[in-house]
Amino acid sequence: MTPRRRIIPVFVPHLGCPHMCVFCNQRRISGEQSPAGAGDVERAVTAGLERLGDNETATLAFYGGSFTAIPAREQEELLGAALPFLRSGRIRDIRLSTRPDAIDEETLDRLERYGVRTVELGVQSMDEEVLRLSERGHSARDAQIAAAMVKDRGFELILQMMTGLPGDTLEKSVATAGKFVKMRPDGVRIYPTVIIRDTPLYDMWLSGAYRQHTVEEAVEWGAILTDMFDEAHIAVVRFGLNPTDDLSAGDAVAGAYHPALGELVLARRFLKRERRLLNGDDRGADVVFTVKKGRVSAATGQKRGNVEALKAEFGLRSVKFIEADMPDVTVRRA
Repeated sequence: MTPRRRIIPVFVPHLGCPHMCVFCNQRRISGEQSPAGAGDVERAVTAGLERLGDNETATLAFYGGSFTAIPAREQEELLGAALPFLRSGRIRDIRLSTRPDAIDEETLDRLERYGVRTVELGVQSMDEEVLRLSERGHSARDAQIAAAMVKDRGFELILQMMTGLPGDTLEKSVATAGKFVKMRPDGVRIYPTVIIRDTPLYDMWLSGAYRQHTVEEAVEWGAILTDMFDEAHIAVVRFGLNPTDDLSAGDAVAGAYHPALGELVLARRFLKRERRLLNGDDRGADVVFTVKKGRVSAATGQKRGNVEALKAEFGLRSVKFIEADMPDVTVRRA
């Protein structure tokens, strides 16, 4: 049996960030109020290892901030605290996230020396206007150069994108995804924009200068983008912000925040495939969809939403789902 990987997170909110992007307040997003030090790394790893199951391995992940933009001495302090765990085999690997304009050969030398395996680049968009309006402080070209460097040095590359940023459209997000595909990452994370309290974007929303990216819009766009990555055999490793108590309690004031956003996108993808299998001749019919094992819940939709949508749209008398060993959805008329 293949060991299951458990992530041990260490949060470094805003550490190293040279720009305050309009959407960002990492302290509210992560729930952490102060950056981590070497002692925090040691305590987090020790506690995480104590929770490991018999068939689990551990990955240390530095989340938040722009890790490689902090002073080199501080990078080495954090990575050095993890190195004994890595050398002893108690953790399997290390991953971190950073900005495209905080990557160079010297930086990659350092990451390689301390055993980092995965570099996540917070690209967010490949559209120059969206980057400018979001005050990212880097260009799309910076992202292309950084991604190529990371790949060429043998690191695993994860690209992060956001949908619904200021100036964004579905067409621009699709174009960003298309450019991501050409950069051949090992995976992507998609984060629909959430309006976080105490951010410039929050003020823009209050003033009417920014229209929120709704959950429904994010789900519809997400289904299209996820299909694109799936067709390119690029894994979407996360869709939507990880829910926290603070976000759910009101720090996420508007926008595409939902504790099960990824599940909603998967259900929407199934709905699109189910629709393609039906036609106007199915009115009054009883239809049975066969789906891959473990996917009945997604195919049915949250609160049976897909079932009700199909019945209303195609005038079906009933809709049922069964599971089988198969790669895709099929339908038969009862």
